[in-house]
Amino acid sequence: MGHVHADSEVEPGTLLVAAPTMFDQNFRRTVVFVIDHRDEGTLGVVLNKPSEVPVNEVLPGWGSHVVEPESVFVGGPVEKKTALCLAALRTGEDAEELPGVIAVRGPVALVDLDADPDSLVSKVRGMRVFAGYAGWDAGQLAAEINRGDWLIVPALPGDVLATPNRDLWSHVLRRQGLPTALLATHPGDLQLN
Repeated sequence: MGHVHADSEVEPGTLLVAAPTMFDQNFRRTVVFVIDHRDEGTLGVVLNKPSEVPVNEVLPGWGSHVVEPESVFVGGPVEKKTALCLAALRTGEDAEELPGVIAVRGPVALVDLDADPDSLVSKVRGMRVFAGYAGWDAGQLAAEINRGDWLIVPALPGDVLATPNRDLWSHVLRRQGLPTALLATHPGDLQLN
């Protein structure tokens, strides 16, 4: 039997949940949705870091089509001027057959921001725009997983549209069952404990 890589469970549509011991400010208590994962590297967006910047300021015409809050989310520390958009498609819609989107997994798709938002709005449950992304070179994510920085868990389509007033990090951990669910009660700052 061959060696199983630490990131072998990572695939498009999974979540990387920052371990309570992750203190990198870019990723502390974050939930990253994996968009692409291959031998050359991994790309995802942080789902739970809203910014104060309205989507309409960056992408006129898209602001009224994204879910509340209608602000750009900080997708990660890489290429912060690059915008990515994720959508959760309505039941019955197939990303493979829908112009203007690229299938990620299940009902979650990457939206072509050059497409006409009006043509997509009836086909999606919601969309969210991210500035920048999280990226790992070959072997980098596996090393971080081995170090215990990330938990790999399944995503639900609603995760990509979760509102910031819900603590997505705790919520995702809680639904994993024991013992992982206990991590959701971690105070974050041990000095406060």
